[in-house]
Amino acid sequence: MRKLRMLKLMCAVWMAIAACFLAQTTLAQQTQNPAPPPKTDPKPSDPKSSDPKPSGASSAGGSQETTVENDRIFGVVPNYNTVYGVAIIPPLTVKEKFTLAAKGIFDPYEFPIVGLIALRAQAQNDDAAWGQGMKGYGIRYGAAFGDQFIGGFMTSAIFPSMLKQDPRYYRRGQGRFLSRSAYALSRIVIGRSDSGRAVFNTSELLGNGVAAAISDSYHTAEQRTYSGTASSWGTQVGVDALGNLAKEFWPDIKHAMHWGGKSE
Repeated sequence: MRKLRMLKLMCAVWMAIAACFLAQTTLAQQTQNPAPPPKTDPKPSDPKSSDPKPSGASSAGGSQETTVENDRIFGVVPNYNTVYGVAIIPPLTVKEKFTLAAKGIFDPYEFPIVGLIALRAQAQNDDAAWGQGMKGYGIRYGAAFGDQFIGGFMTSAIFPSMLKQDPRYYRRGQGRFLSRSAYALSRIVIGRSDSGRAVFNTSELLGNGVAAAISDSYHTAEQRTYSGTASSWGTQVGVDALGNLAKEFWPDIKHAMHWGGKSE
């Protein structure tokens, strides 16, 4: 049942992203021939007239500049580790990888999400030995936060540091919807080394596996099964795959929805 619910969630999110992408494409087709901007006479003596566009002002649908700012998805979900653009950027140091992981784990958004995860576990009476009431909820909240904490550091800091892999998501930003979706989903398996080469994404797959195994140590015996560990691993990998889709198409969705006003 858990795998079926996860599959339904992935399909719903994928279809929502597809609808927003098609809406943006239709909007772009309706404005193919915009009026040319008025001509202005630049002042050669003004050094500011030759300044490049700030790196933080990314344009939707295929920007060439590179930025790694936290452009929150739907204004809420943290997005610290997405790279927009195609320019070559320096690799992260070990300290920067741990800092990036910590920013995501301790972002204010995560605490209510962990609370909802714990509430769901309470309703389903997962780890029944923990009981009900506030005490049981507190234990479940701690366990859920532990899962997030360990998984985040394993996949974004510890394994990337040991294996010299880059934990960031490099957005493609161009191409058809299906090809970009395939690219986003493939990043679960295809990672990037610190030197920029395509490598097997051991940090994602093995990191989540180790995190799922460690979580067994503080869950009750009823949850410590091979199938339970495999299900936890698969669920987290699926969540990360959904995250990649969101990171890939968020600028398109934001543009189609005119989120945050028009970009300059």
